[in-house]
Amino acid sequence: MVDVIFCLCVFFMCSFKFRETEGKFDSWLPKDKGEGGAPDPGPLQEMRVIMTWDQTTSKLTRQYLHRQVKDDAELQGIIKDAHDDFVAKNKPDIPLIIDGGANVPWKEVMTVVNIGKALEIKNLEFAMGTADAPAK
Repeated sequence: MVDVIFCLCVFFMCSFKFRETEGKFDSWLPKDKGEGGAPDPGPLQEMRVIMTWDQTTSKLTRQYLHRQVKDDAELQGIIKDAHDDFVAKNKPDIPLIIDGGANVPWKEVMTVVNIGKALEIKNLEFAMGTADAPAK
């Protein structure tokens, strides 16, 4: 009798399947980007739009790399010129990186995404924006 119970216990332990926790999904992240100890990539190989939101004035500040941008038309022209330069250098897969702060409205982020799509940039990436500093 003990042998039968032991065999049943072993059978049920081997056939038991654990249920996956909801909300988990597989992701494959690039190993050559992010906070790793990757070597210096050399010359700048990206198009980066940095967006910050000022809570006190409810105003958006955008810049392409280190250049302040006034409006959407200027931003689109700058990105188009940069993308055309990379295509001429046979590097059409250079990413357009959208670096938005934590408080930037999604409408503004989607405006930059739409500019990238209108210019037929296939590689759009989102950077982990720095948290906007609270106003003092």
